[in-house]
Amino acid sequence: MTTKYAIIVPDGAADEPLEQFGNKTVLEAAETPNMDKISTQGRQGLVRTVPVDMEPGSDVAQMSLLGYDPLRYYSGRAPIEAVARNIELSADDWVFRCNLITIADGKMADHSAGHISTEEASKLIKELNDCLGNDRIRFYPGISYRHLLVFKGLDFDVQTYPPHDSIGKATEKILPRGKGAEMLIDLMARSQQLFTNHDINKVRKDLGENQVSSIWLWGQGRKAQMESFQKRFGIKGVAITAVDLVRGLSMLIGFDLIDVPGATGFVDTNYQGKATAAIEALDKYDLVFVHIEAPDEASHNGSAEMKKKAVEQIDKYIVGPVLEALQNYESWRILVMPDHPTPVRSCAHSPEPVPFAMAGRDISGILHTTFSEPNAAKSGFRIDNGFELMEYFLKS
Repeated sequence: MTTKYAIIVPDGAADEPLEQFGNKTVLEAAETPNMDKISTQGRQGLVRTVPVDMEPGSDVAQMSLLGYDPLRYYSGRAPIEAVARNIELSADDWVFRCNLITIADGKMADHSAGHISTEEASKLIKELNDCLGNDRIRFYPGISYRHLLVFKGLDFDVQTYPPHDSIGKATEKILPRGKGAEMLIDLMARSQQLFTNHDINKVRKDLGENQVSSIWLWGQGRKAQMESFQKRFGIKGVAITAVDLVRGLSMLIGFDLIDVPGATGFVDTNYQGKATAAIEALDKYDLVFVHIEAPDEASHNGSAEMKKKAVEQIDKYIVGPVLEALQNYESWRILVMPDHPTPVRSCAHSPEPVPFAMAGRDISGILHTTFSEPNAAKSGFRIDNGFELMEYFLKS
């Protein structure tokens, strides 16, 4: 008997109690009847997806969530995204994530330059490559504010800082440090000169949108390698996501990818389109992995209401339809969980354990309550090595 599996990841949905919601978390305050149904009929618990002493990035957390130990496989964020962009790296290449950001009054004001459009961003990245690139330095365009920079024949030993976790901080205090930092800082400074009075920024200013002040380099690493998910677990998987990080991880472990028109990696994403794609994929694949970036981006924007709405959209338009479709199969399981918390208060990722809820064949719990961080903690079910959750979900 073949079992069908669905994993739905509302990125960064876990949070702290918020005064505006009567000291409830976003998950408690949001109307999520379908997530609640999963936790009530199945079981929920807490899982630590970020190992102690590792930074709470989505790269580390998503790797754990997919069943891979970051302490063994992690080589940096940018190398994972390079896979998604089909960028060939040699063993001694270094690749950095290259954000387009907004700086105001010397502080990190916006990690995404107002969620700049891919069309505008591509033009800026091309100009950067024309003006600053050479046979050892090359910029690669991505989606919206997310891009890459590859260095050939150079060596680095630097500490860098994620811009989305640095909102409101003085940029001079979070510049790269260590071997090769001077080159990175110089490139960022030269990008500021290029962007000043740029036509794209003039239009953005007229429209009242955040302007692109600079590039921001971080998330560095060398070529990534991971073993096949199908080889490890005997299951063929497919991923649905709008962000290169999850696309790259999925490709590294041998998942197929489904592109959904209108999927943006923001709160305006095509929720229904993702659900439709997932439901259709269940016939062909053993496991369907659906990632939604919206709650995380809402947190980085400091908007609890935006985050609550995103969680409700995910529950209504993705979790509900996928859960209903699974009933058509003789054997099935579903797992819903954030990858990491992204508290609205800090606008940054945090390493605390996240709640998960699972239901389906042979899954039952003791505490039949709605899905939330407090209830997950009360369940007494805790997994401290996040990568072990996948094995439990698939085979327990």
